[in-house]
Amino acid sequence: MPPALAWGFAGVLIFMTGDGVESGYLSPYLVSMGFTEHDVALLFTIYGLSAAVAAWLSGALSDLWGARRVMLTGLAIWGLLQVGFLLVALPARSLPLMLLFYGIRGFGYPLFAFGFLVWVVTTVSPGRLGSAVGWFWFCFTGGMPTLGSVFAGYTIPHIGPIATLWLALGLVMLGGAMALGGIRETHGNIHAASADKHPLKTLFASLSIAWERPKVGLGCLVRAIDTSAEFGFLVCLPLYFMHDLHFSLGQWLMVLQAIFISNVIWNLLFGILSDWLSWRGTVMLGGGVGSAISTLLLYWCPTHFGPGHMLPTLFAGALYGMTLAAYVPLSALMPYLAPDDKPAAMSLLNLGAGASVWIGPAVVYLFEPRFGIFGVMVTYAGIYLLSACLAWFLTLDPALQAELDRSRRAVARSQ
Repeated sequence: MPPALAWGFAGVLIFMTGDGVESGYLSPYLVSMGFTEHDVALLFTIYGLSAAVAAWLSGALSDLWGARRVMLTGLAIWGLLQVGFLLVALPARSLPLMLLFYGIRGFGYPLFAFGFLVWVVTTVSPGRLGSAVGWFWFCFTGGMPTLGSVFAGYTIPHIGPIATLWLALGLVMLGGAMALGGIRETHGNIHAASADKHPLKTLFASLSIAWERPKVGLGCLVRAIDTSAEFGFLVCLPLYFMHDLHFSLGQWLMVLQAIFISNVIWNLLFGILSDWLSWRGTVMLGGGVGSAISTLLLYWCPTHFGPGHMLPTLFAGALYGMTLAAYVPLSALMPYLAPDDKPAAMSLLNLGAGASVWIGPAVVYLFEPRFGIFGVMVTYAGIYLLSACLAWFLTLDPALQAELDRSRRAVARSQ
């Protein structure tokens, strides 16, 4: 872990723990309040659209303002909108108010977390960048939803779901204070030299780069596919496991924990290994092909074995978490597809990350009424195979690749 950014990694872990508290139970809880599954899928889709826009803005605004200010903005949005969601929307049981408060709250976590990711990739040397982004995703997914689900599983039986959401707000504020108060590294305060003279040009450079450098655009699509199924699972699988297969809430949370504990561990391991192997190959084979296989197993194992035999389902969940982690090196690869404008490339990467938050629930919204959960899972598997095909084209300029190889060898000698 880069020592100068250690407080930032710790802050992201705590922030995302608070953000992930709701992930394992909010969908079935809203259904129990009288909302339909269709309503819940729409709510998560709107939330994801907000997150997609914010994820793009995290890189663009880092050029314009500096990463620290972007993180502070995300923290403020998350806190204020969560208060409105808990004090106004939920007590009123109003879907329009929930779409307003919860939907706009989707701007919060990408600005905070992905603003910090921009800070990381503009600070760390290329020979260690795979490891650094591995640490970022280790903390990101360690919080949301791994520790968040563990936290919810402990607090809900004791204080109830609403009080748990208030505690989540406290965790988010604590994580934000740790990161913003603890980091002393100065790159996060720096904005692009041309930003003051050409703010709109600086802001939209992160979109124009998609056709100026088509490989960056392809990387955005791969990133959008990466976690799309993960967010879709949080909408449809709790209902499928508990209502159709008769798993208990505790058993479902165990499966969710298996997915993300595995994912947390392998996020770090694949980040480190990719510095020695290949950023692109890890994404293509481990991520694309591996996640297609593990997605189908995550459907077949619980359907075939049921709640009476948990081990196969837990294994399938852990395998999915592992293969999902193989996409981690994409965060190291993307800035070097546009080495002269790394924040813009990261902005497009983050746009893909945010898009996955609504693409996943949108697949459920479109396919589940017609084809059921089986059709949804097959669709996700097909999308993962598509990402493997796209990753094949994410090659670096030969001269730049040679320079990165020299940097890696230098790191190896220093160790």
